[in-house]
Amino acid sequence: MWNDLKARAAQAAERKILDLFDADRAADFAVQTQHMRFDYAKTNIDAGTRDALLKLAEDAGVAARRDAMFAGEKVNETEGRAVLHTALRNLDGGSVHVDGTDVMPGVLETLDRMATYADEVRGGPITDVVNIGIGGSDLGPSMAVQALSPYHDGPRCHFVSNVDGAHIADVLEGLNAKTTLVIVASKTFTTIETMTNARTARAWMADHGGDPATQFAALSTAQDKTSDFGIPSSRVFGFEDWVGGRYSMWGPIGLSLMIAIGPDAFRAFLRGGQDMDRHFCAATGTENMPLMLALVGIWHRQVLGHATRAVLPYDQRLGQLPNYLQQLEMESNGKSVDMAGAPLPVESGPVVWGAPGTNGQHAFYQLIHQGTAVIPCEFLVACAGHEDELKHHHDLLVANCFAQSEALLRGRNLDEARAKVVDKFEGAELERQAAHRVFAGNRPSTTLIYPKLDPFTLGQIIALYEHRVFVEGVILGINSYDQWGVELGKELATALQPVIEGTATAHDKDGSTQALVAYLHANRD
Repeated sequence: MWNDLKARAAQAAERKILDLFDADRAADFAVQTQHMRFDYAKTNIDAGTRDALLKLAEDAGVAARRDAMFAGEKVNETEGRAVLHTALRNLDGGSVHVDGTDVMPGVLETLDRMATYADEVRGGPITDVVNIGIGGSDLGPSMAVQALSPYHDGPRCHFVSNVDGAHIADVLEGLNAKTTLVIVASKTFTTIETMTNARTARAWMADHGGDPATQFAALSTAQDKTSDFGIPSSRVFGFEDWVGGRYSMWGPIGLSLMIAIGPDAFRAFLRGGQDMDRHFCAATGTENMPLMLALVGIWHRQVLGHATRAVLPYDQRLGQLPNYLQQLEMESNGKSVDMAGAPLPVESGPVVWGAPGTNGQHAFYQLIHQGTAVIPCEFLVACAGHEDELKHHHDLLVANCFAQSEALLRGRNLDEARAKVVDKFEGAELERQAAHRVFAGNRPSTTLIYPKLDPFTLGQIIALYEHRVFVEGVILGINSYDQWGVELGKELATALQPVIEGTATAHDKDGSTQALVAYLHANRD
């Protein structure tokens, strides 16, 4: 099937996307649910190519693998674990079994405990919440808190992730230790960056009149370690090993979000994710939004070879979404071997990056429009903003979003460019100036449009992208739920720490590392 798709790509190499448009394309090459619309008409996918992509998914067993995941089977085969972040948002679904035990009573009990604690915090003297985590324990909740800022009616939320002391120093500066709650988010309670920051925050609180014994909470399964740290079990919220870090904000890792927006709005967020789960499980073929989003990604990365993917939310409050999706996709599908340990026959996941529009237009869109590499773009935009009195701002924002996808599609040929400057230049200089104004066009993009960014919609968007990663992983034949590539650097950092501190030597390190250590020690003071 890969060879068939490569042949189709070769046939389409000189084809203009614009030439594919007929009276029906806009409707046929889009997926619309009750709550949002995904448009992929501005890609070089025709009906035959789409059928081939759907056959690729069918041959890979996407539907069976999906059903196995939702049923609690251990689809994370390298770690022998189920993958059930979906259970965290299964608010009114049926039972979900892992090893013969229904996990839903525990999930719902934890959610109720979180809600009770969140209400207690929101109704008390706490003015600020500092969430200390890293990776999925930071990227998810920090992104969601920013995204749902119009719904904040609780304490202010701050996030610390980097072990660089500047991060925690800057966050704690100006906070009142007596009215600050610190949430330590680490499943094992051993993550070195998180625990280093947690100890610093505890010392700061004690030194400035706060009470670490009552103003710390933990998101962890290691109750022995949280107890040793001084956090009672009543303020410890755990989650099982079938919830991966980058998929965890639906549960206890989302406590900071729940405190910010309240339990009711948090449940609306969960229901949005649940709604997308149900769509993913029920819709078939071209009507299945996560499936089609994934197949567009497969076409662009594995078939056409485009190395990167730009995520471009025309929604300022989704400013951290590209960073969140960067981890979600690159940590999940950044693999080089399949489930059997054999080398992949195609490239693995793309480099994911981006920034909010319209800021990006004045930063990197030049490369997207006129650079030599084709960069597929994924636009996101709401039909309406929250600032009714600034509707003209939102109109301009949407106009820019639609215009950018149109510009990528159409481009500007040499005749059109020449006409732009013919009254200013002539002869060879006219040709030179016109050449600089040519846009190749024929560059692919998709658009996800939704009514308004509210908790339910954010839940849908995040679940949509989670399932997209899942589908791409199944098609590639990889395990999207382990991350062994993260471990080597951690091991080496642990070994290097005493070298950096000066209590051990770097004699067993390479020449470059030895020279860097020597320079560090010589110039540290």
